Amino acid sequence: MRPAVTRAFLDLLTQQAPTADALYILGDFFEVWLGDDDTSALIEQVIAALRHCASDGTRIYIMHGNRDFLIGEVFCQKTGCTLLADPTVINLYGRQVLLAHGDALCTDDTDYMAFRQQCRSPQWQADLLSQPLAVRRQLAEQLRMQSKQANSNKAEDIMDVNSQAVQCLLNDYNTEVLIHGHTHRPAIHQLTVGDTLCQRIVLGDWDQHAWVLNYPADHNFELRQYPIVK
Repeated sequence: MRPAVTRAFLDLLTQQAPTADALYILGDFFEVWLGDDDTSALIEQVIAALRHCASDGTRIYIMHGNRDFLIGEVFCQKTGCTLLADPTVINLYGRQVLLAHGDALCTDDTDYMAFRQQCRSPQWQADLLSQPLAVRRQLAEQLRMQSKQANSNKAEDIMDVNSQAVQCLLNDYNTEVLIHGHTHRPAIHQLTVGDTLCQRIVLGDWDQHAWVLNYPADHNFELRQYPIVK
């Protein structure tokens, strides 16, 4: 649990989100999500805050991340959020923008890609969700420890996106802007795909700072960071 990060997000819902037409959450919203039947005081607090924000008129969209890919329709019904496929093209005031979590672009990390393919299998997920919640929590803890150990032995560049995978994705979806998270390396990158100048915008992890990408009326992306008070 990271109470300071939770407070920062709840502040965003009450202070910034009400003035936005829509809020997009691109995965890893929760540290771990074991199924829509998982409940805690924190989860209920976040669900209530999302529901209040959505009921006030802000459209909220959420995408699966590698930590919370078991978010389902029950969660969406409780919160008023809409679940997005990964990746998804949205029309942003007349501009086609591609949204993704980003982990599928880390193709150099072959071990992770194999695990990702396994855990995104409907059968694997159904088998997991059929287990008692206590069993799922134990498994999640084991997987978290294995992931930390594996990542500590990997080169930094292996855990970043593959440039060719990025270009192929932009080309496949015929878009000039890609927004993703996952790598925790916030930046706005310029790149050329064919003869087209494109942008890859990376969102940051909420730890020391809260990272928000705004798209104001002048149609220029603004990647902003706000300090999180511990």
